[in-house]
Amino acid sequence: MEKYVVWDWNGTLLDDVDVCIDIVDGMLVRRGLQPLLTRELYWQVFTFPIKDYYARVGFDFEKEPYERLAEEYMDVYDRMVKTCPLFPEAEEALDSMNALGVRQVIVSASRHDKLTDQVRHAGIYDKLEAVLGMGNLYAHGKEGLARQYFSQRGIAPEQVLFVGDTLHDAQVAKDMGCGCVLIARGHQGPEQLKAANVPILSDLLAVKEYLS
Repeated sequence: MEKYVVWDWNGTLLDDVDVCIDIVDGMLVRRGLQPLLTRELYWQVFTFPIKDYYARVGFDFEKEPYERLAEEYMDVYDRMVKTCPLFPEAEEALDSMNALGVRQVIVSASRHDKLTDQVRHAGIYDKLEAVLGMGNLYAHGKEGLARQYFSQRGIAPEQVLFVGDTLHDAQVAKDMGCGCVLIARGHQGPEQLKAANVPILSDLLAVKEYLS
């Protein structure tokens, strides 16, 4: 059995998709652009890196630099994120992993200090071995965070399972040589996630069954 489970945060443990859609739609409307309105449309355009997602929804970087748009988004997100709940079974899933003796880490493209604050607010910080976030708010990637963490501890890739909600999570796991499962209800939907060719689970509790 794997010694570690790496959880993605946004859209995997934290149910923040509707808030993210509302924020981007507000930004689009203020610029006279077409809003997304539905989760299905959001799933069709969301991608990593985040800059590519912003381009897909219609933001023009010649008019406004990506960095300014990212800051506007995060200003609103930081005010709204604490209204976002965990997915209903998230705490039970974390407890089940701890009961199995599996160590747990959150790795996210969110900024580290803000991520830590969000995880503490959600009441699950003490269930985790570590919470790893990026050094700035531009969300360029997270593979290096995980690679460094496990390399320093002498943990082999085959001892790690990534749990996420996007193709990016699957790619990070693949690049590291780790296993991966995806939950198709976060920032990308089931049609998008098929391209990852990894198991797609119904919910977070199914991770325990997958490991058993």
